[in-house]
Parts: sequence; C-alpha cells; structure tokens
Amino acid sequence: MVIARTLFFVIFLWISSWTVAQTPIPFAHAAPESKGFSSEKLALLEQHLEASGASSMMVLVDGAVIFEWGDTSRKHLIHSIRKALINALYGIAIEKGQIDTSMTLKALGIDDIAPKLNPEEQEARIADLLKSRSGVYHNAAAENQAMLRSRPPRGSHKPGTHYYYNNWDFNTLGALLEKQTGQSIYKLFKKQIAQPLGMREYKGRYLTMDVDSIIPDFGNLDGFYQYEKERSQYPAYHFRLSTRDLARFGQLYLNHGNWEGQQILPKKWIDKSTKPYSVYNPKYGNAYGMLWRVRVPNKQTKRNSFFHTGLGIHMLGVYPDSKLVMVHRVPTEGDFDYKEMDFYKMLGLLFGARIQE
Repeated sequence: MVIARTLFFVIFLWISSWTVAQTPIPFAHAAPESKGFSSEKLALLEQHLEASGASSMMVLVDGAVIFEWGDTSRKHLIHSIRKALINALYGIAIEKGQIDTSMTLKALGIDDIAPKLNPEEQEARIADLLKSRSGVYHNAAAENQAMLRSRPPRGSHKPGTHYYYNNWDFNTLGALLEKQTGQSIYKLFKKQIAQPLGMREYKGRYLTMDVDSIIPDFGNLDGFYQYEKERSQYPAYHFRLSTRDLARFGQLYLNHGNWEGQQILPKKWIDKSTKPYSVYNPKYGNAYGMLWRVRVPNKQTKRNSFFHTGLGIHMLGVYPDSKLVMVHRVPTEGDFDYKEMDFYKMLGLLFGARIQE
C-alpha cells in the first residue's frame, strides 16, 4: 500500500509539472507611455492598419505588449519568415554537433535533378548556404518572378563569393537539417522551439503537397512541404504561425536565446548569425546575415536591428537597442489588396509614435 501511494504521488507530481510546463504563459501588458510610446500616436497606427487591409499587429517592449491589433491568434502563412525559423533549428543542431557548417555539399552527398551540380558547386559549404552565398543557381521550388529575373547564370560565381537571395540554398538547408537530425522540420520546431516557448497555436501539423495540388483551405495546418519535382528534388517548407506565436519567437532572439531561465538557443549562434555578411543596399544599411536580414547603422538608419519579411509585407522585427519586437501580418492566403507603400507607412507610424526625450 505504501509503495502504491508513493508511486501515485510520483506520477501526480510528474503530470502536474508537465501540465505547468505546457501551459502557455500570456504576455504581460504595459501602458505605451511607460515604455516610451504615445497612445495617441499609436491610435493613428491602428487606423492605418484598418484602412490598409492588414490582419494583425503586435508590438512588445521589454517583453510586454504595448500595442495589439487584430486577431493575433489567427494562423496564416509567414512566407519567407520561414528562414528565421530554420535559423533557430540550425543553431540548436550545430550546438549538438549534428551539423558542421564547414562541410561541403559533396561531402554530404547533396546533388539535384538535371542539370546536376558541377564539381565547383559541390564545394559550397553549409555556411555558404546559410549566408545565401552558395554559388549554386539551380532551379528551386517556390521561386517568385523577382528571384528568377535576378538569378545569376549557373557557374558565374564561386561558392562563398556572391550574395543572391536563393531559394535553392534555403530549401536545401531544410533537407540537410532533416537528413542530419533524422526528424521533420515541423516536429523539430514543435519540440525545440514551440513547446519550450509555450506557443499557443503551433502544433506541428503538416502535409506534403505538389505545387499543382495545393489545397485552397489550410484549416489547422501548421505547415506543408511544397514540391516542384520538375525543378528540384528539394521542397520549400512553408510555416503557418499566429502573430502572438511569432512574437514569442522574436522575443526569444531579443532575450539572447533565453526563455524563462532556460537557454533555448545558443547566444553565440544568435550573435554570429545576425552579423551583416552581405551588404546589398549600402544606402539604407540593408544586409543579410545567416537566414536573417540585418540593418547596419548609418546616416539613414541609426539603430541596429535584424528582421525577416514575407512577400515584403509580413514582418518579424527585432530591435535590440530599443528592446522591441514587432510582428505585422496581412491575410495573404486568399485574395488581398495590400500596397507596399502601406507597409512603409506602417513602420513610419510605429516608430513615429515614440515619445521624444
């Protein structure tokens, strides 16, 4: 009887601790003025979001919500922000010794459909792919027209010497991650990121689809592989996250990888991967790190930051100098009418809401 009671007590404690660990802790909220922002000016931002056709937005300062608009629990595609999510998984895999960024495509047995990679292309390292500097200009899944127009000819640049925003690099990184860890990207993200952070909507549900058979209603899906097998053997990996879950992800990076006292991501990886390895727009300080876009302070941009956009209108931004995280979303899974100029106006209204000291 004593053994039975003891066993029951141990099981009860284990279940209780598991339940507490899985219960999402909501963000604290703070008055904008307490964090250096004007409520009156943020009201102008709210009006703009409504008029522009955005779906939601959230702003955190010091980890507290100072602005929240729209349905921040709604999941939809994050588009190219997916690269930032893979950055996190690479940081963990590298720390665990599952991935060595100095390894070449040749050493890893990576090739693609015809026209196959040539010997020089196969000398690209994982580090080159992370920086989007592989020199491999093969067809890729989920390339848009802008990518196709700007893609250099095959063999025109040696690995590591030229930056080109390259879906072949990004898609192949996903396949490499799964090969080296033996797990699906979506399950890895759930276990290593979503659960420790207490993400509320992301459950790791995914499907595999061909580009010609993508379902019109994603329902509760958290992601899907998009294959275009006539172009490449490597799929694009699409994620669907809510605004508030994406804000948690951004806050993790602002916290140097620490969440509630637990080091989820190595700080040294965040520091390394948010350095500006390729400055592609010197005038505005726009650069690319490792799966993050980076702003380099100059005359036009006073504060450093790192961010990623999706379709040029979704955005996850991390601003360490201001201790600020922002997420902006647009309903892009169906027909939408959102203008690029409205995106830049949104940014102007947000940072224009600062109270001048």
